[in-house]
Amino acid sequence: MPASDSPHAKTAFVTGGTGFIGSHLVEALLDRGYTDVRCLIRSEPKWLEGLDITPVEGDLGDVELLWEALRGVDYVYHVAGVTRAPSWEAFKRANVTATLNLMGAVKMANPAVKKVLVTSSLAAVGRCDGGLATEETPLQPISRYGKSKAQMEEALADAHQMRQSYLEALPITIVRPPAVYGPREADIYTFFKTVSRGLCPVIGGKSTEPALSLVHVDDLVQGMIAAAEHPDTAGETFFLGSEAFHSWQGIKEATTQALDTWALTLPIPGPLVQAIGAIVELGGKLTGQYPPLNREKAREIRHACTMCSIHKARRTFGYNPTVELEPGIQQTIDWYKANDWL
Repeated sequence: MPASDSPHAKTAFVTGGTGFIGSHLVEALLDRGYTDVRCLIRSEPKWLEGLDITPVEGDLGDVELLWEALRGVDYVYHVAGVTRAPSWEAFKRANVTATLNLMGAVKMANPAVKKVLVTSSLAAVGRCDGGLATEETPLQPISRYGKSKAQMEEALADAHQMRQSYLEALPITIVRPPAVYGPREADIYTFFKTVSRGLCPVIGGKSTEPALSLVHVDDLVQGMIAAAEHPDTAGETFFLGSEAFHSWQGIKEATTQALDTWALTLPIPGPLVQAIGAIVELGGKLTGQYPPLNREKAREIRHACTMCSIHKARRTFGYNPTVELEPGIQQTIDWYKANDWL
């Protein structure tokens, strides 16, 4: 693997770089002057096409490949994972087992790594009293996805605390994003597409009340890099969300303004969400696709915490999200239009 002789050069190994968040992270690392960004690629480079990266062709089950790719890197950014799947086994294999495989490879191939940054999710929290999650909130996941992320975090806590005679503990930092939007995002995109057709679905409650943390992908990846590079983050977990908590009315107004259109607010009672999720999931089975809205996601929408505090990240390493909702959604809509998604 290529490397630089500069004492200030930084190198990284990235999993999930071909995906939505991962591809933006790779671009940010290159912009920050990382001299060698090694990206694990299973098949197609997708959004990484044309970037100055070192492709590593394989998957997280190939231990020998991982050992070679991990040697000498300063930072490991683990973004790969499954966000929707029809079975618990698929979630556990991709989000728990594969993560532990990677940690084992890092321990063996690069015990002197500066930091291992692992991406979890607000979904790991699930139910929470008061509706606002902090890093001290107990994990009570509702969906299989959330459960897999919670189990992953618990396993990583054990890995960080583990001591062996020939190895120090891995310097692991976990970040939990809430809902993430921005160019290339394909799940929240369905909401924007629905609004573009004149309907704005709002699930339960009042549309004018603060309802969710929503972070732009640019803010998220800058926070991820800052968390990885800061010396005081090993063994810690951080929410990387938005400064403000957004209402559905505010999101609707920002979206209709960006689309230069209008939309009718369509309130959807909570119990009806479960039925819709079941129907959409059944339709997905008929087409051979597992849809973004399904029974698991419906249960999460109804009962899981959707807001999180960024106070700890701000206090520890100066996390400072700067993309406001209106320009962030405008940029996202513009990208969808330019790439014929809308």
